[in-house]
Amino acid sequence: MVGFEHYGMGWAMILVWLIPLVLIALVISYLIRDRNWKPGRTALDILEERYARGEIDRDEFLKRRADLAD
Repeated sequence: MVGFEHYGMGWAMILVWLIPLVLIALVISYLIRDRNWKPGRTALDILEERYARGEIDRDEFLKRRADLAD
């Protein structure tokens, strides 16, 4: 029965290296992704926010809104 005492160690060593690598990749992707991105924001939503903040005036808002509608 020589050789059976290490049966399965190959898979264990793969997991020992794979799990930390996956965790590092997840941490890096979390740090890199844009935290200000909100799903479902459209160009019109952004335009309305800019108008509400006073970054653009009414005429520019109406012009750009008409451009988006086309």
